[in-house]
Amino acid sequence: MKFPLYIAKRYLFSKSSNNAINIITIIAAIGVFAGAFSLFIVLSGFSGLREFSLAFANEFDPDLKVIPKTGKTIIFPENLEEEFAKIDGIANYSKTIEERVFLEYEEKTAWAFIKGVDERYQQVTAIDSSVDGTWLTSSEPQVVIGADISRKLNPGIFNYNRPMRLIVPKPGKGQVTNPADAFNQKSVIVSGIYNINSDLNDKYVFSNIAFAQSLLDLDKNTYSAVEIKLTAEADEETVKEAILKLFDNSVEVQTRAQLNDVLYKMLNTENLAVYLIFTLVLIIALFNVVGSIIMVILDKKENIKTLQSLGASPKQIKNIFFTQGMLMCSIGGGIGLLCGIILIYLQMQFDLVMITPSLPYPVTIEIGNILTVILTIGILGLFASFLAAGRSKKALEE
Repeated sequence: MKFPLYIAKRYLFSKSSNNAINIITIIAAIGVFAGAFSLFIVLSGFSGLREFSLAFANEFDPDLKVIPKTGKTIIFPENLEEEFAKIDGIANYSKTIEERVFLEYEEKTAWAFIKGVDERYQQVTAIDSSVDGTWLTSSEPQVVIGADISRKLNPGIFNYNRPMRLIVPKPGKGQVTNPADAFNQKSVIVSGIYNINSDLNDKYVFSNIAFAQSLLDLDKNTYSAVEIKLTAEADEETVKEAILKLFDNSVEVQTRAQLNDVLYKMLNTENLAVYLIFTLVLIIALFNVVGSIIMVILDKKENIKTLQSLGASPKQIKNIFFTQGMLMCSIGGGIGLLCGIILIYLQMQFDLVMITPSLPYPVTIEIGNILTVILTIGILGLFASFLAAGRSKKALEE
């Protein structure tokens, strides 16, 4: 066993004749324990909230979305679609149409976006799993509306006696003598109500793509976007390049992260802010380690001189206290991290903390968070131990 490690272990685990030194050492170890424990708990909590928040977006958003580079629509004829379907990595795709629409039911009105989708849309997203009622059929003009839109208009489901009206301006008509001729209007039946999140519940009205094309006076091969589900082994960038090449770079291809750019940035910023705050708390806790080692150096001043007389070099003596500080950080941080992992595991298994009676607080154990805590404790502990061990040089000179 190396000489500095042997002496450091003796100083750390042996009782000092000065009771205050023992108390300070225990407090320092508890501080490191609490810092590692709290840092891992907070990181795991934010990881859980991140997954919980993104789960709603993942339910609605495709893996990739092809949108026009300019204008509102893209031309996607059958011959191009045949080549598109052959691209490696595409498991399924759906053609969609989006446009702003005015909703009217009895004397109540609301603005929304109509989203016309084809029969493959359910294979690209899991939107139908959030629908109360029935998803779209091709037998009659139907729409599926968001929960917030439903609360505003209250049209009910399959209310054939009182259908809802959709109104949009006719494209490219210019001035008209009769204002009614400037708009396309169609009556529809609400077949279902979806509930995903507050943003989407107030935004979209889903319909069959043929109905949307008819309402908006669009050609058969004209669409707003093509939404794509990738295979498990697909490479996102490779698929994107193939799509751009097929469309001669006349379109843009957005990933799920790009579609939810604001949400991702917000979650990442909050995670970073909380990490920095708790790292600051950990830095304050490590001042106790610095103070503890300095107190041990002062207490062991005579022992240090004895070790020097026996042939220990100043570097070896400095390494004793540096090693003691690293042992204190490693043991305190390791136990704190282990306790944090156990607590998070118990929350995942037994729902110890609940947000609502039916919703447990979301947490997750990630290797990245474990490594973050280990690296943070390691780097800060290294700096604190080095800073405190430098005091041994002064003890030799006194």
